[in-house]
Amino acid sequence: MRKLDYLVCRRCLIIYLFHQKYLENYYSFKTDGKPVLRWKSNTPIVNKIKEMQEFIGLEVTGQLDSNTLEVMQKPRCGVPDVADFSTFAGQPKWGTQLFLCIIFERILNYTPDMAQVDVDAAIKKAFTVWSNVIPLTFTRVDRGDADILISFAARVHNDFNPFDGPGGTVAHAYAPGNGIGGDAHFDEDEDWTKGSQGSNLFFVAAHEFGHSLGLFHSRHPDSLMYPVYRHFDSKTFRLHQDDINGIQYLYEPLEPTEPLPPNTCDPNLTFDAVTTFRGEIMFFKDKYFWRKHPTSREVDFNLISSFWSPLPSGLDAAYEFTDRDETFLFKGNEFWVVKGDTILSGYPKKIRDLGFPKGVKKIDAALYNAIKRKTYYFVSNKYWR
Repeated sequence: MRKLDYLVCRRCLIIYLFHQKYLENYYSFKTDGKPVLRWKSNTPIVNKIKEMQEFIGLEVTGQLDSNTLEVMQKPRCGVPDVADFSTFAGQPKWGTQLFLCIIFERILNYTPDMAQVDVDAAIKKAFTVWSNVIPLTFTRVDRGDADILISFAARVHNDFNPFDGPGGTVAHAYAPGNGIGGDAHFDEDEDWTKGSQGSNLFFVAAHEFGHSLGLFHSRHPDSLMYPVYRHFDSKTFRLHQDDINGIQYLYEPLEPTEPLPPNTCDPNLTFDAVTTFRGEIMFFKDKYFWRKHPTSREVDFNLISSFWSPLPSGLDAAYEFTDRDETFLFKGNEFWVVKGDTILSGYPKKIRDLGFPKGVKKIDAALYNAIKRKTYYFVSNKYWR
């Protein structure tokens, strides 16, 4: 055999082994560890390729055609796709009477790819995707055990499901249960980001937490629980109805009691308060806020409670005291001071503690001038500094 022929054959063998391993990992294809070289119709490997193509929504050919190869090479979740049910076998879920429907979660370690505050924000937002439609509350704990443990690790990480380096499997999670049940693991070899480049932590985490709650993969390509990852538009992202149906099958629906989110295209839209926040701009409206960096076109949309759960909706005013990295938030005759996603202890306090006379019942607007180091408070047609 000529050297060129040998190299071509070797390359083909490596390609076949990769795709055989894919079917073993995600479609329960059983082998004795040797490469499968017989690809005749109705052989086990051809049937598995057909099963994979049907699940993913491709044309069912039983061949490794270009569309099939393209999907196999895309980043995806490490949970297999092998069953025809929408939840894990036995439909495991967290007992809704446990701790008054509170699920405790804990971040064991952080990726160096992102600032800790951005990781915290992405994880909070990912849990909120699900708590918006089911009667569960997710509470962060900093030590001890928790229902859902979140960690970043590379390659072998003590759960018998090693990661495979950059690309391929980017994360996996386990169904509700004891021990490792509910835990979510993220591949540290990926490039974790909060934007459209690399692996967006919010979208990947929201998918994995679906598994942590008991959901299996969805066949719907627009579903969050579709096994192959794709980038969503963070400005318009809403949980797909297929995901909502699945999670509400496990947990009773959360009846809507609040008005729909504000329409950002409404020319008459006004904001309750606006402030800078660590180099970004925050716009508050009812129980929501938008968060935008001046140099980026992307806008994050969140519930106020997803960042600062005790805060009320309908804030009156806000300003950032940049000298101490603190943000003041006002409603009625009370105010709160936050640092990052933490409300400082001792708050809320009364605005009279800032020296306002009894006749001042609320603050209409406020700002801090970092050059003059003065804070301006606006009330009706007057202001204080």
